[in-house]
Formats: sequence, C-alpha cells, structure tokens
Amino acid sequence: MYLTAEKKQELFKKHGKSATDTGSAEGQIALFTHRIEHLTQHLKKNHKDYNTERSLVKMVGKRRSLLDYLMKKDIMRYRAIIKELGLRK
Repeated sequence: MYLTAEKKQELFKKHGKSATDTGSAEGQIALFTHRIEHLTQHLKKNHKDYNTERSLVKMVGKRRSLLDYLMKKDIMRYRAIIKELGLRK
C-alpha cells in the first residue's frame, strides 16, 4: 500500500492543525495532492488504464473545489498551502 496510516498522520500533522485533524481543508488538499502525484506516476507507466485516469480527473476536481472554498474563506491560508505544496492555478 502506497499510503500507510503513518504517512497520512505525517501529512495531516505537517499541513493540518494536528495529526488527528483530518477535516481541515489544508490537510485534505495535502492528502489529495499526495494521491494525485501517485496516480500520475502510475499513469506514466500504464497509459491505457482509463479507470485510473478517470479517478485522477475526479480527484483533481475535488482538490480544486477545496482550494476554491479555501480561497473564498481565507485567502492567506489559501496562499500558504499553494506555496507550501507548489501548486498553480
């Protein structure tokens, strides 16, 4: 398994308020980013895996929705997570 419980806790601890804070927008965005990077690497090797491609597109949409929510709610938190994860619009 590419995403263990320890890795999830580390992501939430680094980007959220604490290791058990799984509901914060920053933590969820970081988790989606990690999963998107993993699926992107998978698709580079398996370019005909259309189910994974569809899942990747849906995941990118969910992350975009969370980023839009965060931008409306608190622009400073949005800018911080964008800079920290190296994302672009």
